[in-house]
Amino acid sequence: MITRQEPFAHRIAANGAEVFEIAPWHSFEGLSAGFTGRGGGVSEGVHVSLNCALHVDDEPRHVAENRARVAEAAGFRFEDWTCGEQVHEAEIAIVTEEDRGRGRTDRESAFQDTDGLLTDVPGVMLTSFYADCVPLYFFDPERQVVGLAHAGWKGTVAEIGRRMVEKMKDRYGSRPEDIRAAIGPCIGERRYEVNDVVLDRVKVLLEKETGNESRSLADFSEDLGGGKALLNLKELNRHIMIRSGIRPEHIQCAAWCTASRTDLFFSHREEKGRTGRMASWIGRKEGGTFR
Repeated sequence: MITRQEPFAHRIAANGAEVFEIAPWHSFEGLSAGFTGRGGGVSEGVHVSLNCALHVDDEPRHVAENRARVAEAAGFRFEDWTCGEQVHEAEIAIVTEEDRGRGRTDRESAFQDTDGLLTDVPGVMLTSFYADCVPLYFFDPERQVVGLAHAGWKGTVAEIGRRMVEKMKDRYGSRPEDIRAAIGPCIGERRYEVNDVVLDRVKVLLEKETGNESRSLADFSEDLGGGKALLNLKELNRHIMIRSGIRPEHIQCAAWCTASRTDLFFSHREEKGRTGRMASWIGRKEGGTFR
């Protein structure tokens, strides 16, 4: 089961940006990885204040300032901010030096139809956006590779976590047993009610499994009757990571629930869609070696 020792440490940066950093990874020199809160930005109205997404009708200049503050808090330049246009699927892009900064100030230059990003380029700050979905983090200290994946329920049942591991193996030669992973703040299992459309997709995913690690729907959900259930997306993604070969002791998991802590996070479900977006980030700083 998921440990409840919180790995995502809350910090207010010198510029005021509210961030949650993966504290157990501080021992890897040059690695920066974390998640933003909702405080310390300049956005107004329903997006107040550290909204990091351009697709929610916020003022672009406010989003740019917020992103610049987050980049500074994370130890990068704003020019390093690189992101995709997420569509709740499982497409993964490889980010090269030439791609640095894509999507930084506009949606058109971002990686289109992309929910996962991978790079071995130092200085590139990979980012993605959330307001209840699950942020997944990956890095390989042996191959010097970092990655992010955005996993709503659709991305989860499409096994974007497994696809990230396979992409790291195929592209960079990563071994699953070397990969470190983390699951960031998202909607918790006590707040995430879903219907039978979602449950049926989860059942299909689990029914494909064989072996001692195969699990059933009951391991990840609480039946509410009437075709409804509470679904634990964190534990489901953790299970997918383990079945992909990542060692359980190499997976960090946040206990934070975005829907129950709207003082700290934006929540699409709790705020009826009228809210901003947090950002996840990961990157290897220039000169860093993860040693």
